[in-house]
Amino acid sequence: MANTRRRLTGEVVSNKMEKTVVVRVQRSFRHPLYGKTVHSSTKYMAHDETNACEIGDEGVMVESRPLSKNKRWVVERVLREDESKRATVLDTVAAIPAAVVDAAEAVADVAKDAAKKVAKTAKKAAEKVGDVFDGDDDDDEEDEDD
Repeated sequence: MANTRRRLTGEVVSNKMEKTVVVRVQRSFRHPLYGKTVHSSTKYMAHDETNACEIGDEGVMVESRPLSKNKRWVVERVLREDESKRATVLDTVAAIPAAVVDAAEAVADVAKDAAKKVAKTAKKAAEKVGDVFDGDDDDDEEDEDD
């Protein structure tokens, strides 16, 4: 038996939901009385099982049983992927390692400065403790002078 379900082609305008996309289907027709070309569009919610559709992609959807209150269509295949949108995302992802490296270097510099300060403070504390054990306490000398 042949598959006689309707199929519509449209552009994905939203993919913010899990396993659901909003597809805009545009159609043009001649006005019956005036003869002018009229453009209209309708938005449909379609089920996208693998979350493969991105905004700007063009795809074919096929009618199905009601899947939810508003979903009656399933994405069958993606005809054309919008490379410009995907390229922007890839550029953003590619820029992340450079930013991470810069941040790591900044953190390393701050940690190095903090380690130097801690080492200097520890050295001073060790000198004071050594002076106390050697009997070279500055406080005792001041008491003898008084």
